[in-house]
Amino acid sequence: MLKFVVVLYRRADIPADRFHAILRDEHGPMAERIPGLRRYIQDHVVKDPKRAHPGWDAVVELYWDDGASMEAAWLTAEGRAATEHLALFVDLERSTWSVVSEEVRR
Repeated sequence: MLKFVVVLYRRADIPADRFHAILRDEHGPMAERIPGLRRYIQDHVVKDPKRAHPGWDAVVELYWDDGASMEAAWLTAEGRAATEHLALFVDLERSTWSVVSEEVRR
């Protein structure tokens, strides 16, 4: 299985609560419709009085059978729609992504 991780920064003109609502309620359902997606996780930053905000606002984890199925998925209408939707609430200049190797230790 292949894991694709996206670190999301919200656009400066989007309040944090609105960013999280869009990611959960609009973008999430769009991403879930992408063909071939095996698992989809959203990790939202929450306020923590003991720690400084990390700067980024959310991490998204997408799981695929392999690289070929992931690349094919991005080319579908659903993949393109979800990708284009990000521009409405995500700072695409700062956000980043990568295929990663997950090593579960415990």
